[in-house]
Amino acid sequence: MSEIREPRPRRRRLLRVVVGLLVLLSVIGYFAVQRASVGGGAPFCVASADASDRDGESEKYEMSPEQAANAATIAAVGIAKGLPDRAVTIALATAMQESALRNLDHGDRDSLGLFQQRPSMGWGTPEQITDPVYSAGIFYDHLVDVPGYSRLPLTVAAQKVQRSGYPQAYAKHEPDATVLTAAFGGAGRLDCGGPAPTQPGDPEKVRDGLVRIFGKDGMHTVGPQGGQGGQAGRNGGGGRVVEEPEITMVEKREAGEAATRRSRAMAHWAVANSREMGIARVSYDLRGWVAGKDRGRWQDKGDTGAKNGDGDPYGAAPGEVRIFMAR
Repeated sequence: MSEIREPRPRRRRLLRVVVGLLVLLSVIGYFAVQRASVGGGAPFCVASADASDRDGESEKYEMSPEQAANAATIAAVGIAKGLPDRAVTIALATAMQESALRNLDHGDRDSLGLFQQRPSMGWGTPEQITDPVYSAGIFYDHLVDVPGYSRLPLTVAAQKVQRSGYPQAYAKHEPDATVLTAAFGGAGRLDCGGPAPTQPGDPEKVRDGLVRIFGKDGMHTVGPQGGQGGQAGRNGGGGRVVEEPEITMVEKREAGEAATRRSRAMAHWAVANSREMGIARVSYDLRGWVAGKDRGRWQDKGDTGAKNGDGDPYGAAPGEVRIFMAR
């Protein structure tokens, strides 16, 4: 009788490697399917430089909802101040390097927040610096004091504000910051996927957040029976009818590119903050976004087959932003 030999150690190692790779591929495939499914998977946000490019060659940048909310606030503050895209790109690239777009409660020495600003250097109190609206605002205030900042290389402009020990590090974030700038206030868009909110939204919290950034001109809330804020439409163009208790609404502003930038920034700020604030859907300029539907993508009114009127979940009037709270 021939002797039965045990597998050689090398073969056993190879078998373990193969099994490990198969498990890894299975896990990756599972999460890919979850992300692609309607309303499933972990929350995520993707900024695109071109609003019309769904799966093509448009430049993209992927973030967590936390990062997207902070980036949206940085961009919105700059746009609300009437600053050019170059200022917004400089601010975003700086925050990407300093904090990876996270509102940190720690840092080098007493550095804090999105921009790692230091209370001891006169940037404000710790409470102020860890407020994204304040920290973005004071960054822009210092940036505009730099002569000719918009014509300077990004690293030079950022360094004149930050006084970093590694000024060249800002440069690597410029391409992604440019994509974010286009997504929040330019020709791009921000898509945020994942499950719909499970808790009711607070319309006053949303309104207060928008007012802090943009001011209260043209902004008000209406109840579920209040004119245009009557009954919300069919969720996703084919789901159940949902009635939100209140609607935060930003009225159409005067025409012009500045007004268009502001409206875009408002709409994308709402999408970026949808999970935290319980926002069910956002409509802007004949387009709409619904939490947990359509893979988190904005949809054109014509894509859904919906008709005009309050039953249409996609698309506000041109130049108008409407924000609907989860029930």
